[in-house]
Amino acid sequence: MKGSSREECPPDKIVYDPQRGSRICISTGEIIEEHIITDEGEWRAYTPEEKMKRARVGGAVSFSKPHMGVEAHVGPYRDPGNKKIRGLTKRAETLRLQRILKIGRISNSVEKSTSHGLSIMDDLAAKLDIPENIKEEAARIYREAAHKGLTRGRGTEAMVAATLYIACRLSKIAISLDQIVRMLKSNEIDMKREVSRNYRLLVRDLGIKIPVIEPERFVYNIASALNLPENVVVEAIMIIRDAKKRGIPSGKDPSGLAAAAVYLAALRHGFRKTQKEIAQVAGVTEVTVRNRFKEITKALEIEESNL
Repeated sequence: MKGSSREECPPDKIVYDPQRGSRICISTGEIIEEHIITDEGEWRAYTPEEKMKRARVGGAVSFSKPHMGVEAHVGPYRDPGNKKIRGLTKRAETLRLQRILKIGRISNSVEKSTSHGLSIMDDLAAKLDIPENIKEEAARIYREAAHKGLTRGRGTEAMVAATLYIACRLSKIAISLDQIVRMLKSNEIDMKREVSRNYRLLVRDLGIKIPVIEPERFVYNIASALNLPENVVVEAIMIIRDAKKRGIPSGKDPSGLAAAAVYLAALRHGFRKTQKEIAQVAGVTEVTVRNRFKEITKALEIEESNL
């Protein structure tokens, strides 16, 4: 540090000299700082158009894109000045660099399998209409699992489904495991069993704390899909709250409890929806709806014959 301090020289009078790596006060000519390491551009731009043209910046790093969204390319026979490369030797060097870059991209088995998993995740997230930020979180979890070797020897589809389900649970998005599994091409029963195993594995080995989703969050989606009116929604939420007060647990299967409450509320208001219809919309089995319905009617002392 030399000369006057920053406080003695107005900030708008301090300029940076890239040749000397110093900050200088243009009023007094004194050096404020020396030997500065800066990330400022070494080029000058006098208009916004020049600044945009000369800026060197890429897109944001993304977990859901191959190679984290950071790509490198060796152009076809052109130098940094965009002039055609002349001479066989230089062309051969360009081809060699292109070949090395291509081999480097696919040589990492973890990145190769991760790229395949992320492509499946893109399709699955699009089918489920999952927001981009939720997909990004699922991709982050998938990458972490891959680097820790948790994806090795396990089906890619099932692992992707498990990470998406975890991301939805972390954000308290009302999507059931059955809804996710239904979008996969494999046998639903076997796939659900495998996804469930992967879900428990990831939660345990990655130390993820899953928040409890309140069953009330599922009610509106179920009622809306069945074209049920608002009064059925209100009734179903009241049923859930009464059931919880009577000791019925809601954290284990919130979508099942919500489905049963909607079924009961619909019956009370004269809407004859079958348990099968509601189960399909809620993404649970018909057996789950039936069992949860029996639990609710017993806890609330409701006679099924009176419905």
